[in-house]
Amino acid sequence: MENKFSPGRLVCSIAGRDAGRVYIIIDVLSETMVQVVDGKIRKLSAPKKKNIKHLMAYSQKAGEIEEKKNSGQRITDLEVRNVLQRLMAETLVKRG
Repeated sequence: MENKFSPGRLVCSIAGRDAGRVYIIIDVLSETMVQVVDGKIRKLSAPKKKNIKHLMAYSQKAGEIEEKKNSGQRITDLEVRNVLQRLMAETLVKRG
């Protein structure tokens, strides 16, 4: 079974000052901690550490971010923003 908190996964913060913000997981630090980015406020140069208890995972996953991360290619903040925007639009369409 695939871990729901893996790189490329779309998540929403449910606790802390950033509650309600949507991020993409960029790295898994441990079983309970991940690093998240949004490409705008939380950039790849300074990802935010979040406890997975404070995150809600969506079913959407940014496959292109995961592939680039696994292959060692460079990921840009612009790519993160574009993917995040696309995934959020897909989420709204599915709900609406």
